Amino acid sequence: MSTTITFGEIMLRLAPPGFERFLQTSQFVATFGGGEANVAVTLASFGLPATYVTVLPEKNPIADALVAELRRFGVDTSRIVRGKGRLGVYFLETGASQRASKVVYDRDNSAIALAKPGSIDWEKALDGGGWFHITGITPAISASAADLALEAVRKAREKKITVSCDLNYRKNLWKWGKPTVEVMRGLMPHVDVAIANEEDVQMALGIEAEVDVHSGKLERAQYEKLTAKVLGEFPNLKAIAITLRESFSASHNGWSACFNDGKQFLLSQRYDITPIVDRVGSGDSFAGGLIYGLQKLPSRQEALEFAVAASCLKHSVPGDFNRTTVDEVNALIKGGGSGRVQR
Repeated sequence: MSTTITFGEIMLRLAPPGFERFLQTSQFVATFGGGEANVAVTLASFGLPATYVTVLPEKNPIADALVAELRRFGVDTSRIVRGKGRLGVYFLETGASQRASKVVYDRDNSAIALAKPGSIDWEKALDGGGWFHITGITPAISASAADLALEAVRKAREKKITVSCDLNYRKNLWKWGKPTVEVMRGLMPHVDVAIANEEDVQMALGIEAEVDVHSGKLERAQYEKLTAKVLGEFPNLKAIAITLRESFSASHNGWSACFNDGKQFLLSQRYDITPIVDRVGSGDSFAGGLIYGLQKLPSRQEALEFAVAASCLKHSVPGDFNRTTVDEVNALIKGGGSGRVQR
């Protein structure tokens, strides 16, 4: 079976234990994470071949540990490139109740931020690929990373590989010059499946959504109009999925999604998630679940339900990486969300 290839930056994640604050804690828990790597881990956990491509610093034992961690999950790391620069770091302070989570990035001059077109041999990196996944985070890192991302999707399309892009707007990263909308709209003509939330659509594509992204209320009727507008502006797109998060507090969210392929508009069932253990990586679990579902399940409704359930479960798992199985996701879809002990 062909492999799904994901490309982007992976970082060292440093987080205070539990719900401690940065200036309160005396220690940090070190793990790894990054949007595209999280998707690769999700797919490997679901039993699909997954390959991760990135640029890591040379002769760096922390980067070596990172690669070993990905291999432990079954992700193919043989196409990772080593280059000049450092390993990016991000700090996470987990929110609770009405106190929001907080992320601080330390990723300037990372190896992938310094990489540029030609840094990766895409003929080798894309060999045997059936699906290629990228996010809007990579183009936000630096001008050269944006050029490399554009090179990647062009090469994937030349090879007739299905390309998905999670728009993933990160306002704290877009500081290198070009407007976000200009860069992302240049990337989109090479994408087959888009994944986003309503804020991503507005900030990354410049397409206004007639919804209040901060209200915590979802006007589902507006999402059919929004997804149709995106498909209309980018006729190359075969489908778009939008996650629908109702934020009542940092500990309590409503969670669902919609999907539009130009032929039908689909809505998933809704999950009430409380308490949230760790929401970082939940969107990547959705993306991984959708990629899995579109390749393995008989209908698009089933693919959407699988993706939403997978990402719902991720909210219960500390760390960036998904650590749930296909059987656990299917059990939730069938109504096994009571949390009763499985004996």
